Amino acid sequence: MQVSIACTEQNLRSRSSEDRLCGPRPGPGGGNGGPVGGGHGNPPGGGGSSSKSRAAVVPRPPAPAGALRESTGRGTGMKYRNLGKSGLRVSCLGLGTWVTFGSQISDETAEDLLTVAYEHGVNLFDTAEVYAAGKAERTLGNILKSKGWRRSSYVITTKIFWGGQAETERGLSRKHIIEGLQGSLDRLQLEYVDIVFANRSDPNSPMEEIVRAMTYVINQGLALYWGTSRWSAAEIMEAYSMARQFNLIPPVCEQAENHFFQREKVEMQLPELYHKIGVGSVTWSPLACGLITSKYDGRVPDTCKATVKGYQWLKEKVQSEEGKKQQARVMDLLPIAHQLDCTVAQLAIAWCLRSEGVSSVLLGVSSEEQLMEHLGSLQVLSQLTPQTVMEIDALLGNKSHSKK
Repeated sequence: MQVSIACTEQNLRSRSSEDRLCGPRPGPGGGNGGPVGGGHGNPPGGGGSSSKSRAAVVPRPPAPAGALRESTGRGTGMKYRNLGKSGLRVSCLGLGTWVTFGSQISDETAEDLLTVAYEHGVNLFDTAEVYAAGKAERTLGNILKSKGWRRSSYVITTKIFWGGQAETERGLSRKHIIEGLQGSLDRLQLEYVDIVFANRSDPNSPMEEIVRAMTYVINQGLALYWGTSRWSAAEIMEAYSMARQFNLIPPVCEQAENHFFQREKVEMQLPELYHKIGVGSVTWSPLACGLITSKYDGRVPDTCKATVKGYQWLKEKVQSEEGKKQQARVMDLLPIAHQLDCTVAQLAIAWCLRSEGVSSVLLGVSSEEQLMEHLGSLQVLSQLTPQTVMEIDALLGNKSHSKK
């Protein structure tokens, strides 16, 4: 493990800041990958080009070390970032399907939400084999088929772990990764997903088996990338080291819970992985399952997932003493939200987007009104000055600090 980290750090130090973000440029004779930026690389063979053609090559200015290269979509205002240090560009706000698709909302509402999100520049749609026992994937697949959007214009992610009741239908064995993903593809009516996530770590499956199975499904064209969800930093590093040791494909990102009251992993652990091995973050539950809202009045809000059947555990959590303390802190943030002319929900989502290494934040919404409100958090992001962030940290009183 220590050797792998040291080798990785040495490799990263030997590359320019732009290469660390975008990957190596092709050298003479082709090299790795294709030309960056549509022809900025040297022509195959190196020599033979005229001085005029050589003079026309203008190198791009290097990006700040460790920065996510961000762009804004024309007409939509949506911002796009690299998924970790891969070349995949994703909208910094994605649409999740947990609880909502195939369960809390009708298929008609789900189609409306997906359409509005897509028209406003969202290109990342997340689901899982376990969501609504597969109904979420079916609903998403039916909508995508009916819309007829170009497959190359959006990114679909799904997660594998809980697939059924049989012992072989759960976990991260090679058998379930392959069969579980194939089942997801059948429900989604797609030939491939862009990213397949391991939906939690599996102590019953050897890490080498997991990494080899993920490499296999990518090589077979069933997925383009793979990532982890709710894995520890040590487990992600182990998977990366295993991939490098056996010339396999490493994970590109981690899905992690992140909000005002769940912040240490995304703020303290994942940025280090981002800089060392290029693993980015896709975060979920920016509103703590619907609790971060100024509409709270001492009872569980109707928009909270705790009101949905089967989520009694969440209702008990939010009604606990700790849950009540958290709600009090949310109300303390109202003056800052008013100062920025935004809602507490928009402030919370923008706050998540400011974290280093975060590629996208997944939204969970049940109405078009709620979706439009959350999309408005992009305008708040530019107003989050260091001073404002310090004020938020002071009110929350839970800022993560390095233990070094």
